Amino acid sequence: MLQRLADVVGSAYVTDDPDVLAGRSVDYTGRYRGRASALVRPGSPDQVAAVLRICRDGGAHVTVQGGRTSLVAGTVPEHDDVLLSTERLNALGDVDATERRVAVGSGVTLAAVQHAAAAAGLLFGVDLTARDTATVGGMASTNAGGLCTVHYGNMAEQVLGVEVALPDGSLLSRHSAVRADNTGYNLPALFVGAEGTLGVITGLDLRLRPAPAHRVTAVCGFTELDALVDAARVFRDLAGIATLELVDARVAALTAERLGVAAPVDGAWLLLVELAGDTDQTERLFGLLQRVSCTGEPAVGVDTATQQRLWRVREAVADVLGAFGPPLKFDVSLPLAAVAGFAAAAATVVGRHAPEALPVLFGHIGEGNLHLNVLRCAAAAEPALYAAMMELIAECGGNVSSEHGVGSRKRAYLSMSRGPADIAAMRTVKAAFDPTGYLNAAVLFD
Repeated sequence: MLQRLADVVGSAYVTDDPDVLAGRSVDYTGRYRGRASALVRPGSPDQVAAVLRICRDGGAHVTVQGGRTSLVAGTVPEHDDVLLSTERLNALGDVDATERRVAVGSGVTLAAVQHAAAAAGLLFGVDLTARDTATVGGMASTNAGGLCTVHYGNMAEQVLGVEVALPDGSLLSRHSAVRADNTGYNLPALFVGAEGTLGVITGLDLRLRPAPAHRVTAVCGFTELDALVDAARVFRDLAGIATLELVDARVAALTAERLGVAAPVDGAWLLLVELAGDTDQTERLFGLLQRVSCTGEPAVGVDTATQQRLWRVREAVADVLGAFGPPLKFDVSLPLAAVAGFAAAAATVVGRHAPEALPVLFGHIGEGNLHLNVLRCAAAAEPALYAAMMELIAECGGNVSSEHGVGSRKRAYLSMSRGPADIAAMRTVKAAFDPTGYLNAAVLFD
């Protein structure tokens, strides 16, 4: 099989080196490891399709890998898989500034798309702290959200068309010059969020947006999480809301201690809010801040330099989470009314199962998409803690995943968020595209 793969993609792009495979078979957090038999890096959609045919006919499982920033072990192989990397599918087309769109390969990084859009006076509607390594194909596969979700939505709202290599080795291309398309099934939507179980996304047409002329940013401190949630309700549905982020002051204390990035305001909970528009939003923001019960005066940034300093309190979170070893991550979606109760109960659950651990909470409070990270969590405590936390999320009326997908880490808990009929329908779709179940077999389903 290795020779057949090499004949398709070139011998330089296939390897079974154990050291290379070991490095590619561990997840982003370092907590989860798998095993693989080969790594193949096709350089075109046709090569991806040919690789899939070879692997299917040879009875090999395939795990698709993009930037490998999955936080739910979505790219960790379990069956001596062939790892199919999309890193060479990195063509970035010219930005169409008139139609506000760009065609890209699935291996293009988020940062590259952002830079191309900015050069044309536009922006891309999804932003992540892992922007330098996350690929747009992987982001589409998990329907990623991020820092601008409250305004622009998840990846599904940015995808205008897709090219996909299907499990049978054929290529599907759905590119439309028009944005209103009701000619049958919405095929791009089928593959966005499917986590690579129905096919390998090889290219995308992405929607771009006008860049707002004015931005104003504020960070507010709160003593109680309930008060912050009330403030989030004030802001989340406003026209011009660009960002609405929650940061636990415990993680802000870590960024101050280890990175020298101190919180600009006092409070047990911090809220970063940003308004953007074609006109100056400063007076409007000041008026809105009078309606929320912050602790002390908010820190407000009108100029770019001050805004960047305020953003550091949120951006630095990702840089400090691994200070005590790989964190145990929970990516959850909760009703706003349940957020404060969940935070308190989650701390109790962590204290019961891992007394030495430190839970910290941050994320996209406008949608209730939050990231609970448990630092200093011993490996022995993980199984019981993970199961207990999933139960708590369900009890709070939340979903076990918000924007990182199910991957392999959460597949046992899918039934907490989806009913039997839902899961049966998804299995039917999976079987229709991939009858032998060889593609991303570890992901989504038990």
